Formats: sequence, structure tokens, C-alpha cells
Amino acid sequence: MGLFSWKENNSGGIVAPDERLPYGATVAMGIQHVIAMFGATVLAPILMGFDPNVAILMSGVGTLIFFLIVGGKVPSYLGSSFAFIGVVIAATAYAGKGPNSNLAVALGGIIACGAAIAVIGLIVQMIGVGWIEKFMPPVVTGAVVAVIGLNLAGIPIKNMAPTPFDAWMQAVTFVCVGLVAVYTKGLMQRLLILVGLILASIVYAILTNGMGLGKAIDLSGVANAAWFGAPNFVSPTFDANAMLLIVPVAIILIAENLGHVKAVSAMTGKNLDQYMGRAFIGDGVATMVSGAAGGTGVTTYAENIGVMAATKIYSTLIFVVAGLIAILLGFSPKFGALIQAIPLAVMGGVSIVVFGLIAVAGAKIWVDNKVDFSNNTNLIVAAVTLVLGTGDYTLKFGGFTLGGIGTATFGAILLYAILRKR
Repeated sequence: MGLFSWKENNSGGIVAPDERLPYGATVAMGIQHVIAMFGATVLAPILMGFDPNVAILMSGVGTLIFFLIVGGKVPSYLGSSFAFIGVVIAATAYAGKGPNSNLAVALGGIIACGAAIAVIGLIVQMIGVGWIEKFMPPVVTGAVVAVIGLNLAGIPIKNMAPTPFDAWMQAVTFVCVGLVAVYTKGLMQRLLILVGLILASIVYAILTNGMGLGKAIDLSGVANAAWFGAPNFVSPTFDANAMLLIVPVAIILIAENLGHVKAVSAMTGKNLDQYMGRAFIGDGVATMVSGAAGGTGVTTYAENIGVMAATKIYSTLIFVVAGLIAILLGFSPKFGALIQAIPLAVMGGVSIVVFGLIAVAGAKIWVDNKVDFSNNTNLIVAAVTLVLGTGDYTLKFGGFTLGGIGTATFGAILLYAILRKR
């Protein structure tokens, strides 16, 4: 089968990557995947001060780039990566609200990170993936993923609740998300972040616009925005400090891509290891292109793996459709204005949930891989890494500064290499 050829499968059973549903059902599934990635792909840029329209647009472009580079063999959606949030905020000194005035510096670092991922992909293409698994076993990747969430914990609590009312609204928001997570089923449960955000925004509007208890939601920007128009593209600048701070995120994206390909292999029953290097290259190139236009770094999305696991539909054509829909959304200023109208306190409450979920995802890597903490190597690597990242342990090399996530990432790898029993 060619790159743009899919056999139709209307059996109601498993749909393989090189198969497709009827075109109407394919479009519907594409929309579902856009909805699945939507909440996280929009939230990440807002937390870094990026234009969410550019992020959505570049997630679509990145998904199509990934599709082409893997030859249409690995079903995946590429959305905004949360791994960049801490390092971007550190590199740009972003205050947490409105556009990031130092965005160009972060974009240079994101491009450098994408280049590092692509280079690792080329090496994997030549010699295989075993060396990555050797240097980044589950104890290392789990610790680094957990650190990202823990390092970010102070942002919503310190910067996104300027009044006591806002602090209470943060609590209302994470309770709303929790209620959706526990008491709903099916697609609504998969969209827990998005649905919880909508519910909390309704409560916020009742209390502020209706009862005058806090800063009211202003939808005038939505009403005045055009339906179609170009987003705010930004050109990168390359700063050595920012690049050194952001490039270590490549390790996280490599781990995420590795896990994605392994998961899809397990679900489809097809060994996709031969496409591992291409997957790294695809994510690296997509991240570089996104950064060059003013978008966030991108990664393969667990949210969309969840949709595939639930539907048993792995057709790569669905992700082509989803990418094209995302590109159309990116060219809608009205959509961007609606995102910007979300109250800061509601975004703060959602952030508490998301950052917590990232931290727990690191622990889940340990549990799923049965990491043995009676082994002192694993114990010391995990313990030191968590405190380095959570405490924002910083090292300086002349004019260079390496913050908590960077020191935790490199520290975990180096500690494991030093302490690992031969």
C-alpha cells in the first residue's frame, strides 16, 4: 500500500494503520481526536504565554510532518508538550498571564531541542534503540517525568490566584475536573480537563457576572474577533543560556516517543520498532518547524492513544484528517479570543490537576515497569532527582545557568551511569 492508500475496513472490528473507515466515519473520528488533544494542546501554550492559535495550527502541521516521515506507519497526533513549560518559564521569566514578551528566546531553545531529537533519531536509525533503553531505564525516565510536574507546582498556586476568591475558584475547578473524571463515562470522561474547565467557567460566570463576587468574564473580545485570519507568528532568536536550559527536554520527548511506539505496537500486534528512529526524527522536525513559527514544542499524545485503545481504530488517515482540522482552527482569531477569555483562576485550577497528573505519570512509569526500590541504585537516583527538580537546584557554568529540570534530567542520567552495578 502507498503512503496515501488505505484499504477500506467496515467490519466493525480492529482497523489497522494501513486501513480506513468509510470517509464519513473517518472525518468523525478525526474530529474526536481533535477534541481529545484540544484541552492539553491549548492549555500548554497559555501557561507559557504563547499564542494558542499558533500552537493549534502547528500541532496540525506537526502531525502531518510526523505522518510523512514515518511513512504513514505509526498512528499519532502531535500536540503541545508540557515538558517545555518549566524551562520556557525559567528562560523567559514569564509572569504567568498574557503574552510572553520574551517568547523569541524560548523559540530558539525549542528549535535546538527539536534538532537534538532529530539527531538522536538518525543515530537510532543507524544503530538501533538499545542504547537509549540502557542509559534511560524506567527509574530515570519516571523520575524526570515526575520532576516536571513537581517543579511546576508553585506556578498556579503562587501566580494564578491573586485574590482569595480566585483561590477558592481554583479549588472549585479541580473539584469539577475530579467529578468529571470519576462520575462520567466514555468520551466525556476522556475529555475530563476540557469538560471540567467548561463547568468551572460556568460556575465562575454565575458568581462573577451574575453575583458580582469577582472579576467578570469579558466576552467582548470574542464578539469582535474575526472568524478567519492569520495567527501571531513569531520569529525565534538564539540565546545560548535559553538553549542550554531547554535542550534537555529532548530526553523527555525521546522517552515519550519510545513509549508511544511501544504502546501502539502492543495495541496493534505489529512490531513497529523499525520506525522508532523515524518517529524521533518526525517529532524533532515537527518541533523545529513549530518553534520557527512561534509554536510550542510538540510530542506524541497519550490522550489520542486513549482514543485508539477505546475504539480499536488505528488508521493513520484519521490523523491526517485531525491535522487538517487543527490547521483550520489555527486560522480562526475568534477561537483564540475564546481561549483568552477563560478566567485566570479556572486556568490555575486546571493547571493544578495537569501538573499533578504529570507527576503521577512519572510514578506510574515506576509501577508499570516494576522498578525495584530495594535496589539502592534505583533508590538514590529517584530520591536525588526528585529533590533536585522540586527544589529547583541550579548550577552555573560561567554565563550559563542550568535550572531544576535540567539538573534533575542530567543528574538522573549521570547518577544512574555512575551507580549502576555492572
